Amino acid sequence: MLEETLVLFKNIRNRDYDKSLAAYKKTGGFKSLKKVLKMSPEEVIGFVKKSGIRGRGGAGFPTGLKWSFMAKDTGKPSYLIANADESEPGTCKDRELMLKDPFLFLEGLMIGSYAVGCNHSYIYVRGEYFPSIKSLNDAVDELYEAGLLGSSILDSKFNLDITIHTGAGAYICGEESALLDSLEGKRGHPRVKPPFPAVSGFNGCPTSVNNVETLACLPFILSDGGVEKFKSFGPENNSGTHLVSLSGHVNRPGIYELRMDVSIRDIIFDIGGGISNGKKLKGVIPGGSSSSVITADEVDVIYNFDELTKIGTMLGSSAMMVFDEDTDVVKLLHRITRFYAHESCGQCTPCREGTHWSRQIIRDFLNGNGSEEKLNLLNRVGGNMIGTTLCALGDAAALPIQSFVEKFPDEFRNYYTL
Repeated sequence: MLEETLVLFKNIRNRDYDKSLAAYKKTGGFKSLKKVLKMSPEEVIGFVKKSGIRGRGGAGFPTGLKWSFMAKDTGKPSYLIANADESEPGTCKDRELMLKDPFLFLEGLMIGSYAVGCNHSYIYVRGEYFPSIKSLNDAVDELYEAGLLGSSILDSKFNLDITIHTGAGAYICGEESALLDSLEGKRGHPRVKPPFPAVSGFNGCPTSVNNVETLACLPFILSDGGVEKFKSFGPENNSGTHLVSLSGHVNRPGIYELRMDVSIRDIIFDIGGGISNGKKLKGVIPGGSSSSVITADEVDVIYNFDELTKIGTMLGSSAMMVFDEDTDVVKLLHRITRFYAHESCGQCTPCREGTHWSRQIIRDFLNGNGSEEKLNLLNRVGGNMIGTTLCALGDAAALPIQSFVEKFPDEFRNYYTL
């Protein structure tokens, strides 16, 4: 039977773990930070590059490479911002890390801050995550009291302060430049790029924005032998374990830590216990609601960045949403499209108008007023959003539309006007 590979969830799966600083230290906590503080920032970035870790927030960009792009010798402070604005539908992995093992994430944040030369880091947390916010605040306070934050951390020359900032429920602020605008006290609007945050980010300074899970991997990667172990958990270019948010019509939904060399079929039928109520599998949204849907015939694919790209979808935030044979995919797509229409910031015309009209067209189908002409129009409206907006929300809205129309056209035809 397929089992979890515990790296990030090692403490969380231990029922006796009480998430205190003392408990975290007993498991080897802050040994990696102590090791890192004896290295140069360039050496740390080299280790992270060698590990092959790619961002776990959705884009999958190599973390070490992202750090190496940071502008140097600008005379300005550098910043590392933790993106904890987990708003992708179906995704809830970062919440667990912040709530149940905050020191693992915070040690990773401290390691990353040292690597990029940051002395004041910010955590931008989804405002609805009240228990996680409290957990983080308590943990940060405990670190200050223990002398692990502030000046001369672990008797080194490294100084670091951490500020926790809560968002206000805007999905768009998960996009890194919109997050930075919000953090600066502005309306969360994606920025025109270039310049990229690595050159001009928070307050016009060099900035790296990294996901919570990505940062939480760093203490393991920087531990003795951690790089090679991390690389061994998946195929080339897909290193490490990742947290999978498994939801929908499965018998055992939950968040699981898995290697990157297991298939979607094994995750659903082994880890997830199969389809609930004895039903048949109909389809899977593999990487959060913004990823292209796949059918039951396509689940024999390895669940990682590269293999999913080959079949026209993406790993995204590793949020796998499973639906059974009784699911009305037109209603499902309408729900997804309503979300993106509501969350569009309105800055870009293709996204602002496209999400609105897509929702209207799908509603026409649900009202029994569908037609082949409207089906083609829906597909065309979706296509007009791809690659035409400042951020990826236009693509996030369009990819589900086009994939549902392509994979399940007969479901839409059932709503044609007689």
